[in-house]
Amino acid sequence: MSPHDVELWLDRLYVAAEGAGLRDEDRRKAREVAAMLDEVARAAARWSRRSRLLLVDAAAGKSYVGLLAAKLVFEPAGMDAAVVTLEREPARVEASRRAVERLGTSIPIACRQAEVSEGSAWPDRPAIVTALHACGAAADEIGDRAVAAAAREILLVPCCTSRAVEAARRAEARAAASGIPRHAPVRRRFIQAMVDAERTWRLEAAGYETEVVEFVGATVTPHNLLWRARRVREPGRMAAARAALATLGSGAEPV
Repeated sequence: MSPHDVELWLDRLYVAAEGAGLRDEDRRKAREVAAMLDEVARAAARWSRRSRLLLVDAAAGKSYVGLLAAKLVFEPAGMDAAVVTLEREPARVEASRRAVERLGTSIPIACRQAEVSEGSAWPDRPAIVTALHACGAAADEIGDRAVAAAAREILLVPCCTSRAVEAARRAEARAAASGIPRHAPVRRRFIQAMVDAERTWRLEAAGYETEVVEFVGATVTPHNLLWRARRVREPGRMAAARAALATLGSGAEPV
């Protein structure tokens, strides 16, 4: 997906509509959205055409990924698809709904105001769940809800990690017990590695073949890791992941 095309649509749907112009941060965001849309396109190509493809864009913000997936991925391919976006902030949900009106697509899009932890907000068995820069504990809540909904594929990009993340609190205690220096750069890397490891094994234990890749360069965003997870339900893989979780000592139960 061309970042330039994404820039044009971000400008048309959100920026110019507010009487402003694209900023450098908007252009960086366009590169991230373009990279995520490439991931969506690859996942969509694996979907059976016998049933409607449903994408859930969780912690959607202004729903850049969900709306542009409809316009630039699903519609050109002639796919029978629909999009649901989940966002807790009312102003962002309203901005998304106005953008849908300007988008002009035949793909049905529903913008829902909800916490990502609300099970009732999630449709069953979505084909693809995306989350671009899900902050703090929201990344884990999205993973849990996507697994519970039996999502076929999950494309998750976590953002900041804080003490609101349960795995981070466990990792901090582990750091202290293991003699990891209190120097912030050292301890922060240890904690982040433990959080990332637990997230990966939890997805694997829940039946998802999982890759972790840099979906954009670190100069675009320091939060540039993408968890690419596909539901396969292989018993051997799941058992190995549970064993890894136990070795990790996280105390976390897979979903």
